[in-house]
Amino acid sequence: MATLNELLEQLKSRHVHFRVHAAKGLGETGDRAAIPSLIGALKDESHIVRDNAAFALGLLKAAPAVEALSLLLKDPHPWVRKSAAKALGLIRDRGAVPGLIGALTDEEVMVRRSAARSLGQVGDPAAIHALKAALGDSSALVKEMARQALGKLKEHAHSS
Repeated sequence: MATLNELLEQLKSRHVHFRVHAAKGLGETGDRAAIPSLIGALKDESHIVRDNAAFALGLLKAAPAVEALSLLLKDPHPWVRKSAAKALGLIRDRGAVPGLIGALTDEEVMVRRSAARSLGQVGDPAAIHALKAALGDSSALVKEMARQALGKLKEHAHSS
């Protein structure tokens, strides 16, 4: 396995393959020192790098990345939006709730489903109204995830 410094250098490579590998590897290291560089990689020209950087930030539970990941929910590439939503759920920061609520109306099912799941993981009651609205989504997958998220919010409310 490459060292943190080697991966940080690879993240600056001209070659997309190296940047993708570095983003994946930095998330797997568990080293929070990688967070600033991964946040920078969210602006990479390659959607594959942005996708992997978002996922890596989720693995690192990088609360400092919430704002940048929330902006990524508007990325032109749906896989990037999905990864951003997924990462925000792993981070579980309430600052992500407005962006995730907005992502419940994304054109892509996979993004809406990830947003619903993440809202359940964050556990903020502010999402209840939006999740109830998502129960009327055209996709059964989104409806089911919204139902599960509401269940998690209900459990969280009873345990508090």
